[in-house]
Amino acid sequence: MGMYINTGNAGFQRARNGEYVDKSALIAAINRTIDTEKSYSCVSRSRRFGKSMAAAMLAAYYDKSCDSRALFADLQIAGDPTFERYLNKYPVIYLDVTGFTTRYHDDNIVEHIDAALKADIAKAYPQVPDKEEYDLMDLLTDIHQATGEKFIFIIDEWDAICREFKSDTQAMDRYVNWLRRMFKDVTGKYVFAAVYMTGILPIKKYKTESALNNFLEYSMVEPGNTARFFGFTKDEVKALAEKHGMDFDELEKWYDGYQIGDEPSVFNPNSVMQAVDVGRCRSYWASTGAYDAVAGYIRMNYEGLKDDIIRMLAGGRCSVDPTMFGNDMSTVRSKDDVLTVLIHLGYLSYNWRKDECYIPNREVAGEMVNAVKENNWKPVVDALQKSEQLLQATLDGDEEAVVRGVDAAHDENTSILSYNDENSLACVLSIAYYYARNDYVMHRELASGKGFADIVLLPRKNVDSPAIILELKVNKDADAAIDQIHRKQYPDKVREHADRLLLVGINYDRETKQHTCRIERVSQ
Repeated sequence: MGMYINTGNAGFQRARNGEYVDKSALIAAINRTIDTEKSYSCVSRSRRFGKSMAAAMLAAYYDKSCDSRALFADLQIAGDPTFERYLNKYPVIYLDVTGFTTRYHDDNIVEHIDAALKADIAKAYPQVPDKEEYDLMDLLTDIHQATGEKFIFIIDEWDAICREFKSDTQAMDRYVNWLRRMFKDVTGKYVFAAVYMTGILPIKKYKTESALNNFLEYSMVEPGNTARFFGFTKDEVKALAEKHGMDFDELEKWYDGYQIGDEPSVFNPNSVMQAVDVGRCRSYWASTGAYDAVAGYIRMNYEGLKDDIIRMLAGGRCSVDPTMFGNDMSTVRSKDDVLTVLIHLGYLSYNWRKDECYIPNREVAGEMVNAVKENNWKPVVDALQKSEQLLQATLDGDEEAVVRGVDAAHDENTSILSYNDENSLACVLSIAYYYARNDYVMHRELASGKGFADIVLLPRKNVDSPAIILELKVNKDADAAIDQIHRKQYPDKVREHADRLLLVGINYDRETKQHTCRIERVSQ
């Protein structure tokens, strides 16, 4: 057992000692790539999405220095046809790059990595001479020729150096060259049965080409067939909620919302597990360590980035083109680059069919609000702070106070959003009612060409408040908005609250630049 080679199965044993959601089907997917042209894989996900646990699981499964059968006997992989073929059959090299970035901050960090791995592996194969002029790849090649063994190489946090060092430093150039030496050299296919790397970022691009274009990449933007292996699905969280007596709707509100590939509903696994452990939903996002970077990216405000962040805080979605991002957090040149970084960091979710991004859930929305406050976007901060007063005025039926609140939200956001269409009016109102998201689920329904935009607030479970329907009009009057609501057929979810319902009509007059409000309370 070494520091980097044949490290055993203790890491995955710790995971199995606690509560473990079975993600072992990943092993079957990797098994099918062994000794094929697809044997090099790089999986990138945001922090706390189970990447390191998956890496430890793979190491425990393949490592020939231990017996891991009992760890996997009750998991999905045990029923796969490939299970016996590869179980504990390979020497495994396991490298966590953060173990070096926390110790070394100079341009020679790659040399430290190569030397440490080489020394440890040489001890495991004393029969193969380790020549002073050799690098790691030279030694591995000689070991393969002498023993016939092929290695499984697992690299966790492969991109830690990319995140710690700027792109134009010697350390970055040396690291990319080291990766190329290890994995693009023709001898690699003889030395490695499979290579598995995981990190936050996809493999760095040089110009428009990946530095390691022989890897299959699976990212938050392009997950391929790996979406179900990272993060929790709705069914998995429902099972956890039932087991721990938690409210699934609360877990969904706080931690769901990620769309990864064709998987429409993915939960942040770390936050879910912490919530069920303490029996309470709250934000655990601050522990991810990415907040300072996010605040810095938002501060750039490329090409109206602020407008997009505000629209997403209001529940909207924004277009994004992730294809030009260089997979380098220190080289960000456009709004699309910033939004793509936020997708990889987990602050935004991405719909690949529509090339749209959005804030996935309440936990992340709270952190985005903190980033907005950090950047001193005073008009937005003021509107968010006043939103509690606006909600209370609405519940009290205080039409004049609602008008004052909407007027203030309008004035504070005119420099950010055009106010000449219903979409913008709905967006400003969504920000103004931001506080309502604590107790309500907000639905926006924007019907183009008919002069209105609806906002529907439905109370969450265990919230003793009426449902609210806001009808928004421009250049008409608030009574017309109320009449419009009455003429509609409420959807089923609204009819469920017909015994306690507030109808709110808000009109904006472009000429006078004034709002009017009418509130009607409906009960049965």
